[in-house]
Amino acid sequence: MQERLAEARRALAEAPAHLLVECLADHLGKAYRIADVELYQVDYRLAALLPLAGGAALTSTDDPAWHSFDEQAEVVDGGARYLPVTMRGERLGVLRLHPATDRSAELAEIATMLAHELSAVRASTDRYTVAARSRRLSLAAEMQWELLPGRSRVRPAFSLAGQLEPAYAVRGDSFDWADDADRVYLTTLNGMGEGVAAAALTSLATNALRNARRGGLDLGDQAALADQAVWAYHGGTQHAAALLLQLDLATGLVTAVDAGSPRLMILRDGEVIDQELVAQFPLGMFEDTMYQEQRFHLTAGDRLFVVSDGVLDAISDTGRYGDEKLVEFVRRTRGLAPLQAVRSLLSDLRTFVGGDLIDDAVAVCLDWAPIG
Repeated sequence: MQERLAEARRALAEAPAHLLVECLADHLGKAYRIADVELYQVDYRLAALLPLAGGAALTSTDDPAWHSFDEQAEVVDGGARYLPVTMRGERLGVLRLHPATDRSAELAEIATMLAHELSAVRASTDRYTVAARSRRLSLAAEMQWELLPGRSRVRPAFSLAGQLEPAYAVRGDSFDWADDADRVYLTTLNGMGEGVAAAALTSLATNALRNARRGGLDLGDQAALADQAVWAYHGGTQHAAALLLQLDLATGLVTAVDAGSPRLMILRDGEVIDQELVAQFPLGMFEDTMYQEQRFHLTAGDRLFVVSDGVLDAISDTGRYGDEKLVEFVRRTRGLAPLQAVRSLLSDLRTFVGGDLIDDAVAVCLDWAPIG
């Protein structure tokens, strides 16, 4: 087993960046007698699984490939084996193997190897990025998606996911996260304006916050540095609303800075709680703004949900999406993994408005499950 896995790892490591799947397929054919290999990547909207080789997108959640993606488990159907292609919780897609031979544990590990290699080569080839799109992105959306650290992250102590909408034309809304041994940092942002101007503003604020965080500054000082960066460039004519959160993974203590933030809710024991924070000025609105940190505690099993005003203010012929629908939907997500929860929320929102959203929306979901 270990020898076969080592050979698979070597085949992926030595493959040209744009031929990972083809070289893997060649190896699987020789080592496992698998005749047909296909990679399905999830699209930017989390609404379709797109075959790398081209062809029809899989959009029905009843498809075995979607079952594998949603449940993050092996599915065998019609003589084929479907395996999730996931790295550290980042769900990239599903690997379809035919015929469904034995050695499923080995093949599942190889699918994870493929996920790591795909993540490693994305900066050097456009093949996989382009193949994961069901249509062309706007320039602003291109900027926003390139800014993201990923869409989901899973560790024993937490699981988080975020999603942008309209996925192919998002402008100012975004999110950022990072984690270390003891903490996870989560930020949601909404740069004012339209198109590229909004995306550039959000990019400036995001990188200023990252620079401050990586410099070891406290959360309030991170906000102050980003505020100064936006002010220095725009002089108060543009600003970015932001919510900065830092979760202590051992204790559940959340430190927060609300700089004109989106809606923050906690799902606890089936009830949705609005977490009230004192609103402070958005980043870059005024010169030399000082930001105060606020604190609250999560309890084991809590789900934290953050949504921007693009969710609450979405309009259809029947009116505004609003608080009541949002709270009821968040309550129903308890049985869903965070990525499924944000995907379902924004899908519900598209159904409500009858198509793409006019305004940007961001949804982020974080579960905390302390170890020990």
